[in-house]
Amino acid sequence: MRADVTIVSDLLEARLLAPEPHEAVRVALVIPLSGTLGMVGPGAVNCAKLAVAELNAGAGILGRPVELVLVDGGRSPVEVTADVMSLVEAGAVRALVGSHASDVRIALSRAIGGRLPFVYTPPYEGGEHTPGVYLSGETPERQLLPVLRWFAECRGRKRWALVGNDYVWPRRLHASAAGYLKSCGAEVVTERHAPRGLTDPGPLLHAIAASRADAVLLTLVGADLTLFNRAFAASPLAGRVIRLGAALEENGLLGAGGDDTGELYASMGFFASMATDACADFTERYTSSFGSPAPMLNGHAEAVYGGVRLLSALADRARSLDSAEIDVTSDGVSIMAGRGMLTVTHRHVAQSVHLARADGLAFDVVKTF
Repeated sequence: MRADVTIVSDLLEARLLAPEPHEAVRVALVIPLSGTLGMVGPGAVNCAKLAVAELNAGAGILGRPVELVLVDGGRSPVEVTADVMSLVEAGAVRALVGSHASDVRIALSRAIGGRLPFVYTPPYEGGEHTPGVYLSGETPERQLLPVLRWFAECRGRKRWALVGNDYVWPRRLHASAAGYLKSCGAEVVTERHAPRGLTDPGPLLHAIAASRADAVLLTLVGADLTLFNRAFAASPLAGRVIRLGAALEENGLLGAGGDDTGELYASMGFFASMATDACADFTERYTSSFGSPAPMLNGHAEAVYGGVRLLSALADRARSLDSAEIDVTSDGVSIMAGRGMLTVTHRHVAQSVHLARADGLAFDVVKTF
């Protein structure tokens, strides 16, 4: 089996030159290459390429080599869905792996209707039960509940501001967080949502200061999160009000110029600084493949690697890429990724979550839940 990686970025070419059933398995890789989340694209594409190279060095998927068809998932749900469905209707792809906003996932899930297996990899709000959709990302009860309890009970942070973008993931995460905070004797003192494409974080900072919050849950994403953190670190709030990012990763920290306040945290299933054998092995393979100047590893990118490997494992267990057959056999399917061993239950993956504190340009993992 060949070890090279074919990526088709011309969607018209992909539709016109769809492989025969006995040839390559083409997978739509739906990754943000533009927009607010565009900064995660390069690393995510690299991690997908690494997964495919490893598969193609062995048996591929179901004995066939794997090719990726790249779709920009950073655009509106309507635009992304139109492109993906043009590939699906032409028979040009057999499966999807995606890391993008939840509103795009919802639109894709509805349009595909279970016809193809769809592995969705980033943290998400929970509650997705569409047949054929497999979710490897962190859900609120694992990503937020134990972390918020720890801050309330061990750090005494009881007055929380919830600040995020205005779409489904932040709003549903805030609803979950409000319940979690109430259960541990804390409260939400203000909640703010900003459209994606934030240009002035000033009103958000003012709302936090006026509320006398001692902690902020951040569900801003991508470039908006970077801009906010840069402004926050330069404000009087820095150092006395903690921030907990639900989508903060290494690219976002670098984009903000690092952070030395000592009170910026992130909760994710993977950080490149984790002191585990799985992380060290994954980092070595990534660096060996793409060199030290490559886009830095982060939780969103590593999850795409795991998503491609999970798709392969699901197909191998079912001996098919038919999503209905995969649904029947998916429970118990396991893979090894940079974050460790992951096992599917009810189309979701249970995993440990790590709380990390920003220390300059890097994250220091301080607790694992």
